[in-house]
Amino acid sequence: MARAKATTTAKAPAKSGKAKASGDGTKANPWKLMTPPGSSAFEAWRDESADPQALVCKVGSTVLSYQLRCIDDLHAMLRKHGAWMPLGGADEQKPAADGSVEAWGRSASNPVGGWYGLKKGFRGRFGVYVPPVMEALGLAEVSHEARNNQMRAK
Repeated sequence: MARAKATTTAKAPAKSGKAKASGDGTKANPWKLMTPPGSSAFEAWRDESADPQALVCKVGSTVLSYQLRCIDDLHAMLRKHGAWMPLGGADEQKPAADGSVEAWGRSASNPVGGWYGLKKGFRGRFGVYVPPVMEALGLAEVSHEARNNQMRAK
């Protein structure tokens, strides 16, 4: 019941639009992005030589990686969902808010049957770093508020 309330009654956010990103998404020329609130810069790129293929996000000296298929899988889920969905970004050690993108990114019911994050201890923050990539690719709209950001498929 809490999930339905959190995901279907949300109003359209005041600010959303395509993320401003430079780069082409390769390690040599990564996307340069900002987290949804605009508080932290990070780089992201596709590593198609990894097994499994990865979306790599570098924040300062910290490197997080997620299965590259998360972009297509999340887009498909959001299209089916049809409404704004809270991001709910959280570290791996903290619980994810029910009905959030973060919770879906670690759920046993998602297409990979659990975490999209590839390195134990750094598998969280899916709801922080994947949405800006999807926005830059034109696959989603993301709100850019100080807190409680949301996204929906385009």
